[in-house]
Formats: sequence, structure tokens, C-alpha cells
Amino acid sequence: MAFNNLFSFLVPKDKNFFKLFEQSSGNLVEISRVFSEMVNAPIEKRSELLKKISDLEHVGDELTHQIFLELSTNFITPFDREDISYLASSLDDIADYIHGSAKRFDLYRIGEASSSMKKLAEIIEHSAKEIQVAIINMKDMGNAVRVREAIVRINSLENHADDVFDTAIASLFETETNPVEVLKLKEILSNMETATDKCEDVANVIETIIVKNS
Repeated sequence: MAFNNLFSFLVPKDKNFFKLFEQSSGNLVEISRVFSEMVNAPIEKRSELLKKISDLEHVGDELTHQIFLELSTNFITPFDREDISYLASSLDDIADYIHGSAKRFDLYRIGEASSSMKKLAEIIEHSAKEIQVAIINMKDMGNAVRVREAIVRINSLENHADDVFDTAIASLFETETNPVEVLKLKEILSNMETATDKCEDVANVIETIIVKNS
């Protein structure tokens, strides 16, 4: 069965899954936007922005719970149950790593963020926006080209994040003499880079869904 025919057949019965995934991706865009704002904000504003991120992370948790609840109560699903589960978990993982990065950024009283941190935050935000594009267009597989284009951009952003991270760590070891500061900064950078890895995980599961249902 063609992918667009499959979705047109199933979507009327399973609107809730797409609605919840759209809400989850929209929440992810917002949490990544606030995180980017936090990384660029002065220290005195960070606690307020961290509170917003924490609230958004809780919203994401509730949406993930709702997706799993739908999965447990619906016999017909728009695509494989394991893919729904993996997509929901992967979206939640991104929010978790953004939240973890934000908490450490505030708790460790980091001074002005490095250019690498700012760049990684920007990459996370751009990746979240591409995830939203892919998920919105999954409702109508006549838009499969847009989904694939978003996947390619997410993969490219993750590769760029790897380069930014590697350069940042090399520079950190070369220029920072305080071992405690090295540990703090490396942990934050690692969490941010992992968030981009999780974005690629989302892209991979979306690509798997496309391949399975083409």
C-alpha cells in the first residue's frame, strides 16, 4: 500500500497520535528557544529562564505519558507501535538533556557562555524546528519530500554539533588550567552535544517509519 494511502486510511481513526506528536514537537521548539535565550542571558536572569525550562520539561513529560496511554488503549495505530514508542521516548530524551544542560549551567554559576556553547544551543534550537517540520508533514505523506529534507538537515546539524563539540573540548583542555572548571564546562558541553545526538535519533526513527511504509 502506498504511504500516502496508508496514512489517509488510518489518520481518521488515530488523530490523537499526530496531535500529541505535534504538541510534543512544538513544546520541544519552545524549550530549545528558552534554553538558547538562557545561554545568552546574564547570570541574574538564568534562574527565571531555568524555571520556564523546567515547566516546559514537565509539559513534555505529560505529553509523552499521554502518547503511551494512547498506545496502550488503541488497537489501530498510524504506524508500528514500537516506532511510536521510540519516537515518543526520543523526543522526551531531547527535552531531558536540554533541561539537564540548563540546570548545570545555572548551578555551576558559569560566567559568560563560550561561543561554542552558544553555537550548540543554536544548533539544538534549529534541530528542534526541523523535527517539528518533519512531524507536522508526517500527517500527509504527500509531503514526504519535506519530511526527508528535514531529516537531512537534522543529520547535517548533528554533524556540525560534533565538530563544534570536538573543537570546544580541545580548546578547553588547552586554555583552562583549573581542573574543576574543566569538569564543569566539559559536562555541560557533553550534555548539549548529546541533545543533538537525540535529535538525530528522532530523525532516524522518522526515516524508519518512512521506509517501512513506502
